[in-house]
Amino acid sequence: MMQVDLQLGGIEASLEKFSEKIKTTVIRAGSQAAAQVFYNEAKNRVPVKSGTLKNSIYQVFSEDNSDKGKATYHVSWNRSKAPHGHLIEFGTSRAPAHPFLKPAYEAMKGQAYTAAIQKMKESL
Repeated sequence: MMQVDLQLGGIEASLEKFSEKIKTTVIRAGSQAAAQVFYNEAKNRVPVKSGTLKNSIYQVFSEDNSDKGKATYHVSWNRSKAPHGHLIEFGTSRAPAHPFLKPAYEAMKGQAYTAAIQKMKESL
């Protein structure tokens, strides 16, 4: 009869460390890659050529909406730099809407997903 004793403490610690890396670094990197795709497309779709609205588009990591295992980024326009952004996106009673954020999302969600997966694979 043969007996094997395994000390799994080191393996468990390594797996826990790996799990923490995935929950923080890897997921955040993938989420940022997806946000970048949406950000680029939203900037390209801004219908106004003056540049104010286009230059006000941002992406930012949301501390309040993120936790371990979930990384949230916001892509929008800065309302203090371009207070007219909502008038373009949603229109008014006198002017039609020329949306750019929602169409950017709809057009690029597949590519954003692919970018996120690719970045997470690279991060591992």
